[in-house]
Amino acid sequence: MKFRRGFKAEAERISTEIRGELDLDADQKLNPMELAEHLAIPVLSMREASKISPTNGFYAYFSMTDQDSFSAVTIFIGHKRLIVHNESHHPNRQASNLSHEVSHTVLEHKPAPVMDSNGQRFWNAEVEQEANWLAAALLIPREAAVQMLKQDWTISDIAAHFGVSEALCRWRLQQSGANQQVLRWSRYRN
Repeated sequence: MKFRRGFKAEAERISTEIRGELDLDADQKLNPMELAEHLAIPVLSMREASKISPTNGFYAYFSMTDQDSFSAVTIFIGHKRLIVHNESHHPNRQASNLSHEVSHTVLEHKPAPVMDSNGQRFWNAEVEQEANWLAAALLIPREAAVQMLKQDWTISDIAAHFGVSEALCRWRLQQSGANQQVLRWSRYRN
């Protein structure tokens, strides 16, 4: 997918600004729950949400039967937002899920219906990809990734350091150009 002109650079700047607000250096792990709190966005687990509003087995279904079908969702109540997330996912995936939902807020994405008029899930690929990109930038700052790669950190090491999956780390290093930058640097250095 192609992003609007300047979006990737904008996302990197946003990540740096937000980390600054949280007093985090580029090489420090970001806690998405703390970011949500900083932005005054309440976060509930599915279990907590089901206690407030029982929903015909929603919690049981998505926590036990079909865990991969639900990650997180932002619910709008007027101008306020609330995030409900699947606490049965691995903590690394939860970090990604929460960062993705928070990114929708930071990017000021407008609320959309859950389903279209045909009953199909409504999906706006552009806003979802923007949220994915910013979430990854928040979790793995490019500047830190480049420095870690220059110091021979492995993908496993970087992923563990930032509390993300290796798949997300690998994607971020590739898509951000960090891998290419370090490859050129190492060729130049030798």
